[in-house]
Amino acid sequence: MEPKLTHLCYCLLLFLPLLSQSTIANPSSSPNPNQSINFIVSSCRTTRYPKLCIKCLAAFASKIHHNENRLAPTALAVTLVRVRSTTVYVAKLTRARRIKRREYLAVKDCVENLGDGLGMLVQSMREMKQVGRSGRSRDEFLWRLSNVETWVSAALTDETTCLDGFDGKVMDGVVKSAIRRRVVHVARVTSNALALVNRFAARH
Repeated sequence: MEPKLTHLCYCLLLFLPLLSQSTIANPSSSPNPNQSINFIVSSCRTTRYPKLCIKCLAAFASKIHHNENRLAPTALAVTLVRVRSTTVYVAKLTRARRIKRREYLAVKDCVENLGDGLGMLVQSMREMKQVGRSGRSRDEFLWRLSNVETWVSAALTDETTCLDGFDGKVMDGVVKSAIRRRVVHVARVTSNALALVNRFAARH
């Protein structure tokens, strides 16, 4: 695995436990499951891929409850985990048997782009935790939230750029199909997370 990717994965191992204890921690009161799901369904209508949005967040309904402050961070956390998984998968393809040189180079570029996007998502999660802390001035709140929007948008750009190296029929094949399927999925998940961050910003 690339050194940069290894470092990001190590950061995630340290960061995600903190995330589960704070931004998506269980609420003190027992939520109504139907209300929680309805809140997610309603919120996901603002995304480009609402069915995928609901599928990704439904498992966290009891943690999100009906709390606006937990929705966007949870969506980011789900996105971050899925992008990490895809990045690791694509990185393994550089060692695939009989991979052609042009495919190898395209895969390597894709891993770099996904790694950059992963870094943006890690920064976004850290900043989102700062947004959620009390005592922030309105200007600082908006500035940090703007940072989150910018970095998640950059991550989405990195993900879509990953596929640029596979343009053209000459690149058609098993490697391209495998990568495209996974990258398109995480790009949609990221797009949904960005929409929910934008929704959170608009409501504050």
